[in-house]
Amino acid sequence: MVLVDDEPHITRMVERRLSQLGYEVHTAGDGQQGLSLIHEVMPDLVVTDLQMPYMSGIELSTRLWSSEKTKGIPVIMLTARGFVVEQQIAELTNIRTLLSKPFSTRSLVDQIGAILGESAAENAA
Repeated sequence: MVLVDDEPHITRMVERRLSQLGYEVHTAGDGQQGLSLIHEVMPDLVVTDLQMPYMSGIELSTRLWSSEKTKGIPVIMLTARGFVVEQQIAELTNIRTLLSKPFSTRSLVDQIGAILGESAAENAA
């Protein structure tokens, strides 16, 4: 999976916890780095912050959605302003869920498991 967030303490905390659970985690500090990394590793899932320098999480998700190569990669959006972005993400079906900051790593792990399980079931069908 690729984790994109410009707050190093969040990135370290989440990466550590997900790695302990056996996930392979690649990290990027902004949307542009994240987009390049996603094209390089083609992850099963992207976790991205909404507000970042150079490219927002919405723009990152839009670019993923607009490419046949990355359109199917599910996205979890992290935001401190969940209610404001609901309309913006309505058309981007690759954004599967919105988690408001501060969030617990347990809730993130639960969402990741649900999404990856859902993706595996869809691929098997």
